[in-house]
Amino acid sequence: MQRFLADGSFLRVYLALALALLLTFGLALMGLALVDRVRVEQYREQLAEAPLQLLAWRVTALPAHERGDWLTQQSDMLDMRLSLREPESADLGWFERRRLERGRVLVKVHDEEGWRLYRRLPREERILEARLSGLNERQLRGLAQMLGDWLAEVDGAARQRRLEGVTSEALPVQLRNLAPEGLDSHQLTRLRDGELVIRLLPGHWALTVHLAVPATDGSRQWLSIGPVSALEPTPISLLLLVLVIMLGVLAAIIYLIVRGVEARLARLELAAGRIASGRLDTRVKVDGGGFIGRVGMAFNAMAAQVQSLLRSQQEMIRAVSHELRTPVARIRFAMQMVEDMSDDPAIHRQLHGIDSDIEELDQLIDEILTYARLDSGMVNGAELERTQIDGRALAERVIETLAPLHAHLRLALAPGSEVEVEADPRYLQRALQNLVANACRHAQSRVLVRLSLESRLVRLDIEDDGPGVPAGERQAIFKPFARLDDSRTRRSGGYGLGLSIVQKIMAWHGGSVVVDDSQELGGARFSLLLPRGMNGRNKLTIKPV
Repeated sequence: MQRFLADGSFLRVYLALALALLLTFGLALMGLALVDRVRVEQYREQLAEAPLQLLAWRVTALPAHERGDWLTQQSDMLDMRLSLREPESADLGWFERRRLERGRVLVKVHDEEGWRLYRRLPREERILEARLSGLNERQLRGLAQMLGDWLAEVDGAARQRRLEGVTSEALPVQLRNLAPEGLDSHQLTRLRDGELVIRLLPGHWALTVHLAVPATDGSRQWLSIGPVSALEPTPISLLLLVLVIMLGVLAAIIYLIVRGVEARLARLELAAGRIASGRLDTRVKVDGGGFIGRVGMAFNAMAAQVQSLLRSQQEMIRAVSHELRTPVARIRFAMQMVEDMSDDPAIHRQLHGIDSDIEELDQLIDEILTYARLDSGMVNGAELERTQIDGRALAERVIETLAPLHAHLRLALAPGSEVEVEADPRYLQRALQNLVANACRHAQSRVLVRLSLESRLVRLDIEDDGPGVPAGERQAIFKPFARLDDSRTRRSGGYGLGLSIVQKIMAWHGGSVVVDDSQELGGARFSLLLPRGMNGRNKLTIKPV
């Protein structure tokens, strides 16, 4: 099931990335189509700007009763249908009417009706409409001839002003006193005879129209319209720009997808780490019903089940430990009564042995209760009260407490600088005392305690010159009631809970306990590793059971 879920998860991620790629490809095509459409519309408007400007000026200059006949005449000559329309009668939208009001040219292309060109007449509300099926040479010749006749009506500065009014970026118009360059003798002859000459520029997909314009003084000037260039393909630089934009959009989409999945998986990882450290009340916030949401729900259910099982186990251990104290107390009371009733030395020796066993059982119950109290705190999410502790003073107190009990051993604290530890003083002392007592049980003659500071942690080493711990058993000895068969047997004392209690205390402090070989004494070396720089926030105190 988990494998299927994992496979389904990756499949969904891959499908999401594939959809993102398809979406980006579609956006790229739409972007290119939109860019080409804008370029075509802009080219058409620039191309129609000068001719419509000329027609609008010519119509405006005529009396109202002559405009209809003139438009009909020009329609036949230019192979297009010219008419004047009221703004309300034209089939135009609000934005299109606003464009005409600002003096711009409007070009509408219909598949069936062809082109429709609109321009507002100067200083009037009416609109000039031109309908044509397409561009041809007849229109080009007719507009060029109309422009030449219109310029021939005036001379000097007035002619220049008219020329500047019809010049646009797509349709440049020039008036020279010298004959145009690049024409052969036949074209120059035709041009001098008053004909219109169209010249195709090789390699540029453009053409130029030349025309002679007579002046009032009998001289003439040479009118050049163009070059009129065809619409060029989309530039490579523009295509690269669109590609870069699309790749940026794709990268952003993939980043958002991966970031969302990573953020939710990071929450799962954080929750798993907190549960692994013993905070079983941790739960994952479930967002949505996707595969990660289902994993989060399964994770929460697992954590709740584990927490319930451990809580039940701890409650049973505490209950059993408490219930054991009552029969132990009755046995001890009965033993004291028997001791008072008899003076037989043999009986007293037996009773003394029973008393030692009862004392050992009491100590075992205390160890079990301590272990259950620590484990219960881990399950319920309680935290220790941490304060700043002088590590060397703490170690000296432990050595002073245990040294009289092991007179045959030399317990010593290695020299060094002062070390401050942020921890719960009671439980840290309990952990250190357990390790020193454990070392005393197995040492031959020496036990050494050493404190040191590392980059991110405080280290407390407890070394002895005993037989050491085999490498294969170094993880097992921290399990409850674990004992080694060779060097650490029941004859050496202990109940198999001391190291488990140390491990619980260190885990609760966010640290750890490790064991390896002592390089100086040759026996075992147990090390308490505590993180440095803990923040002193509000803590919950573990209350005795």
